[in-house]
Amino acid sequence: MLVGIVGPCASGKSTLGQALKARGLRVRQVAQEHSYVPRMWKLLTNPDFLVFLDASFEVSTRRKNLTWSEREYEEEQRRLSHARQFCDLYLMTDRLSPEEVLQAVLRALGLEDQSAQGV
Repeated sequence: MLVGIVGPCASGKSTLGQALKARGLRVRQVAQEHSYVPRMWKLLTNPDFLVFLDASFEVSTRRKNLTWSEREYEEEQRRLSHARQFCDLYLMTDRLSPEEVLQAVLRALGLEDQSAQGV
C-alpha cells in the first residue's frame, strides 16, 4: 500500500512520513502546496490512501518561523483544495502531537499501533 501525504507547510508531513516509513509503510509526500496543477498529488503518486494534514496560518508560521503573509497561506490552501476534496483522511494538526497524528493515521489504515493502545 502506498500512502500519500499532502498539506500546507508546517502541518507535519515530514514527521508523519518518517514515522510511517519506520513502520515499514511505503510513503510519498507530495509538495502539492507548491504546484499550480490541482491533480499533481494524484499524477505523481496515485496513492492507495491519501492523508491530508492541515494547520492554521497561526500554527504554521509558529512551527517553522515562516515569514509569509496570510494571503500566501490562503493561496497555498487554494492549491491544496483538490487534494483536500479527495483525501481519505483529513486531520487538523494544530492541537495534535506527532504521536496523536501517527495513531490517527494508523487507525484509519487498520494498523493501530499495539504499543500505544492507552494513548
